[in-house]
Amino acid sequence: GAWQESVLYPLRGKVALVTGGSRGIGAAIARRFAQRGADVAITYRTHPDEAERVAADVRAFGRRCLYVRVDVANREEVASLVERTVSELGRLDVAVANAAVNLSQPVLEATWESVHRTVDVTMFGVFHTLQLAAQAMVRQGRGGKLIAIGSVHAEIPFPTSAAYNMSKSGINNLCRTMARELAPHRINVNVIEPGWIDTEGEHDRYTDEEIKAGLSRVPLGRMGEPDEVAGLALYLASSEADYVTGSILRIDGGITLQN
Repeated sequence: GAWQESVLYPLRGKVALVTGGSRGIGAAIARRFAQRGADVAITYRTHPDEAERVAADVRAFGRRCLYVRVDVANREEVASLVERTVSELGRLDVAVANAAVNLSQPVLEATWESVHRTVDVTMFGVFHTLQLAAQAMVRQGRGGKLIAIGSVHAEIPFPTSAAYNMSKSGINNLCRTMARELAPHRINVNVIEPGWIDTEGEHDRYTDEEIKAGLSRVPLGRMGEPDEVAGLALYLASSEADYVTGSILRIDGGITLQN
């Protein structure tokens, strides 16, 4: 019946936008949202084949998918993405600002180009995505859900990641501020702070030995799965979380307990 339908397909009839949706956490969220009823727009920048695969998976669930090449640091590209999502998929109910980049260098050697690019994508890209999505939601007048994928880097000053750490801290304050301002519009704004998640990016970045050594800092003793983050995103995107706003939810295997 209707109750069973709402439990199995909490996003039925909704449209979600996920930046950085071609791989890792973003891809897992896009697939989970589609599985639970949403039509999905995803962005990619450097992995068109993987974006196409995610789109095929979304369509296999019987949902519509729009995938667009976007550099989230480029405000005009994000504006055009939000417009296309609304015009082609009909509305916008959920936006997940997930795209990020960490060009890590020690502070003493950090080039301005790498610092600027990291902040441009990881912090300002989130600002563009959430602000422009919020404007579309306010125009619709039906409320909405905004979710930023933050990081435990906002809590732990990991060396060689100053620009990224700074960006992730900034996202937390941005979302808390937006949550206050957008509450009258029934738009909920929350942050998910993943810890060490088993994504392609982490394996590009670290050797198996480095990963094994790093896991000694995680109380649960393993990396998280992108699907586990997707489960939390699904909760925040659904009506189950209508009373949750301005929250920073950590999904980190306890790594922040070590510091």
